[in-house]
Amino acid sequence: MSILGTRIATFLRGREVGRDADGRRYFEDRRARAKGVAPHLHVRRWVLYRGAEDPSAVPPEWWAWLHYAAAAPLPVEARRPWQLPYEPNMTGTPAGYRPPGSAYRGGVRPRASGDYDAWVPDDAGAGH
Repeated sequence: MSILGTRIATFLRGREVGRDADGRRYFEDRRARAKGVAPHLHVRRWVLYRGAEDPSAVPPEWWAWLHYAAAAPLPVEARRPWQLPYEPNMTGTPAGYRPPGSAYRGGVRPRASGDYDAWVPDDAGAGH
């Protein structure tokens, strides 16, 4: 949930540019656009999250727009068939990646192939 000051500033200065499939709303500063900002300067852009504020959940097309890498977000219709739908970072959740040997997967990893020898210092008994 956005803080009250962000909501007030959005109401006073923001112009909604669009929404993504999950309901996040994207804005830019309407005053700067109306004044005619010099081409080398950026118009301020921001997002109002719906629910939890998770920046990793912002889809790539909107991320590019927020960071001035694109003048407009890529329309969903322009996606290529090989492009998968965006999924947010699931680290730290039950849906996160659990490699073999992880404590979350029983803590037992496959046996090593035997091609690894642990490093042991030459003078293991000598201390400094």
